[in-house]
Amino acid sequence: MYNTLETSLENGILIVTINRPEKLNALNKDVFSDIETVVREIEGNIAIKAAIITGAGSKAFVAGADISEFNDLDKSGAKQLALRGQNIFFLIERCSKPIVAAVNGFALGGGCELAMACHFRIASENAKFGQPEVNLGLIPGYGGTQRLTQLIGKGRAIEMLISGSMLDAPTALQHGLVNYVVPQAELLEKTKSVLQVIITKAPLAVGACISAVNSSLDPSQNGFEKEIDAFGECFATADMKEGTSAFLEKRKANFQGK
Repeated sequence: MYNTLETSLENGILIVTINRPEKLNALNKDVFSDIETVVREIEGNIAIKAAIITGAGSKAFVAGADISEFNDLDKSGAKQLALRGQNIFFLIERCSKPIVAAVNGFALGGGCELAMACHFRIASENAKFGQPEVNLGLIPGYGGTQRLTQLIGKGRAIEMLISGSMLDAPTALQHGLVNYVVPQAELLEKTKSVLQVIITKAPLAVGACISAVNSSLDPSQNGFEKEIDAFGECFATADMKEGTSAFLEKRKANFQGK
C-alpha cells in the first residue's frame, strides 16, 4: 500500500515506520505522499486508536529532507514545497487520535519538524535533534520555526535555529522537546505502553483535549472559548454518561467513542 512506509497494527496502535534506511529515512515526495495517506487512514479507520511514527534502522528517525529534490526548485516551487509540507504536518497535529514520535536516532531538519508535529515525542538515548538549515543557506519550511519556539521557548529556539547545532536526548528532555528518554531497545515498548494507557480513555474526550491544546497556540482562535465548547459537547456523549456511571459504581469504564 505504501512505497516508503511499513505499517503494523497492534492492539489498536498503528506503528508507522519510515523505511528508507539507506537515505537515513530522508523526506522526499513519496514519503510526504505516504505520510499524508497514512494520517488520513489513522483518522478515518475506527480500528486505529493511536499511532506511532518512527524510522527504520538504528541511526535515524528522519535525518532531514532529501536535498537532491531541491536542485530544480525556484522560489515559487520552494514555497509550494513548504506549503505542502506544512499542510501534511498540520494533518498530524490536528488528528483527533494521538500520534507519537518514537525518535530512534537523528531527527534533523524536516525530521525534527515531523517529530514536533506529532502530539508528543519519546526519544532513544542516541537521539539527536536539530534544524541545520542555515548550513544550506535556508530556514526550516515545514513549521519548524513555529513549533520549536512553542516547545522550547524563544531564546533556545533562536539559538538552535541560527547556530544549526544539535540537541542530544538528555538536553531535549531538559528543554521539554521530548517527554521521555529510554534505551533504544526499549523505545517502541515504552511508546506503546504510554499509548496503551491513553487508548483506554474516552476517545472523543482525548480528541477534544488535543484540539483545545492546539487552539491555545492558534492566534485565530480563543482557546478558553474552545475549551468551554468542547466541555459542553462532551456532556452530550454516551462516553460521558458511561464514565460518570463507572466512577460512581466503582467499576472500569467501557468507552465506545460515542
